[in-house]
Amino acid sequence: MALAVCNGATMMCSFGAAPSNLMVLPMNRCMCAMPLANIMDHKPIVNILPFGTCLSIVNPANAGMPLGAPPAPCIPVTTTPWMPGAPTVLIANFPALNNSSKLICQWAGIIQIINPGQMNIMVP
Repeated sequence: MALAVCNGATMMCSFGAAPSNLMVLPMNRCMCAMPLANIMDHKPIVNILPFGTCLSIVNPANAGMPLGAPPAPCIPVTTTPWMPGAPTVLIANFPALNNSSKLICQWAGIIQIINPGQMNIMVP
């Protein structure tokens, strides 16, 4: 069984230079100690904060940079929900987010959960 993900969980992008934290808004949420996340918590800047700098060459901000120039700041572009989630546990009418879910950034990065923010609540 996987662990449920809550507000403050630590994430990492495959093209990011630093980890970031998941921000879960407390509206219509299960409140244990922190609000639990669902697969729809994928909105850039609202839920997904920047990962330092973006190392992806697909990112238009990096495409025209000369060799040796510093990479552009990370601005996540996450248009699809987290996948797969836990379909048997609903939070605010959407599947719960678990620590094995992944999120795809438009700049070819794969965002994954490093630390779910809690270690007690398990979801199937």
